Amino acid sequence: METLLEQQRRYHEERERLLKLMVDEHATKKPGEKERIHSEHRLKYLMELHHNATAQLRDLYEDKDNERKAEIAALSGPNEFNEFYARLKQIKQFYKSHPAEVSVPLSVEFDEMIRVYNNPDDMSALVEFTDEEGGGRYLDLNECYELYLNLRAVEKLDYIAYLMSFDHVFEIPRERKNREYRKYIETLNDYLHHFILRIQPLLDLEGELLKVELDFQRQWLQGTFPGWSLKETESALANTGAHLDLSAFSSWEELASLGLDRLKSALVALGLKCGGTLEERAQRLFSTKGKNTLDPALMAKKPNAKSASAQSREGERHKEIAQLEALLYKYAELLSEQRAATKENVQRKQARTGGERDDSDVEASESDNDDDPDADDVPYNPKNLPLGWDGKPIPYWLYKLHGLNISYNCEICGNFTYKGPKAFQRHFAEWRHAHGMRCLGIPNTAHFANVTQIEDAITLWEKLKSQKQSERWIADQEEEFEDSLGNVVNRKTFEDLKRQGLL
Repeated sequence: METLLEQQRRYHEERERLLKLMVDEHATKKPGEKERIHSEHRLKYLMELHHNATAQLRDLYEDKDNERKAEIAALSGPNEFNEFYARLKQIKQFYKSHPAEVSVPLSVEFDEMIRVYNNPDDMSALVEFTDEEGGGRYLDLNECYELYLNLRAVEKLDYIAYLMSFDHVFEIPRERKNREYRKYIETLNDYLHHFILRIQPLLDLEGELLKVELDFQRQWLQGTFPGWSLKETESALANTGAHLDLSAFSSWEELASLGLDRLKSALVALGLKCGGTLEERAQRLFSTKGKNTLDPALMAKKPNAKSASAQSREGERHKEIAQLEALLYKYAELLSEQRAATKENVQRKQARTGGERDDSDVEASESDNDDDPDADDVPYNPKNLPLGWDGKPIPYWLYKLHGLNISYNCEICGNFTYKGPKAFQRHFAEWRHAHGMRCLGIPNTAHFANVTQIEDAITLWEKLKSQKQSERWIADQEEEFEDSLGNVVNRKTFEDLKRQGLL
């Protein structure tokens, strides 16, 4: 029953409401990673609705069938009142035939959409993660790891080492990259691609993959793609062939002195067989001297069509595998943060006992189901204990075990307080204590270890200076001289005797 102009008005209203929802969603603070992922999925859904409404609106404005133009002409023509009453009659007939029909405005539809968005159960169904993925924070590569272990002739790694090196496929020799290897790479790429779409729905992944495709084609043509670069298995002369002037040689023995590679290059240039020993190659090449026609028995066999097509198929297969590896490199780059977090999570789990792992799983499930708005506030910490790796206060017994309940004051550091003996001993080599000693004009050496009072440091420094002064060598008193009679005296006495003429 809607006219074209009414449809245009409705699409305009829908676009404006969608824009407002997207702005509000973007401005809302996301307390955690789970909320951020849900928010991006909501934004992606709203953007798709906005694009669909825009496409419908563009089609109406293009008016390819001229229906909009005819409708505007009917409303603005000389019989506009007749048109109005005709449409009014149609509306009355429609509701007479459908008395239960209710027109739902867009405001009601959007209110229902907002209610669904605010329901965490409905949002959890929008994007799902396994228990190992932890709501999108970690990777779950256990299935891919099992496929990797089943590959032939690859280095067997533990799961943590595999997490850090699953994209180092350039280290695997190309002759080992068979059908099973391709299946493994495809499975790994499918998982990483799907995981990126779940945790970063707003990322233009297709655009990123298009750039990867262009870079791969360029590197493949240049032969510089990692793991598939062109290797020179033979010398350039042996590969391309270079003609040799035989007029300077009188026997095949002289040709043999050139070596295997040079003889092979000359044979390849003439299209002759290039195999055999050094003597056979020299004799075969010397037999062509002065001849215009070559013996067909000496000619190399040309590759048939079957072998050429087989090589072509092999090259295409290698290119497809290399293209999958290029995608893997990009996926690993995009998931670098989740990859490092997965390594830490696996190491943390391996360091726990079975009971601790069960308790942590229960706590994680309870925290996921907890909808308390104050859950992300500062944790309850009445004794002001230091925070652990999980952002929670460490146990009090651990606090006392490390001596963190003991305070040490250092007057040289400006009466700074250090918690625990470990921090106190470490501070003597840190910048704060070194700066305080430099301000006192005292070198920060090992003599002043465990000295925290300024008066004690100055007293010890004066004592060290006097001790060094007393130990210093004095030439007048300690330098020895011997007179003509063999008597040993110091320098001062010797000079006095010499001036008096007593020597």
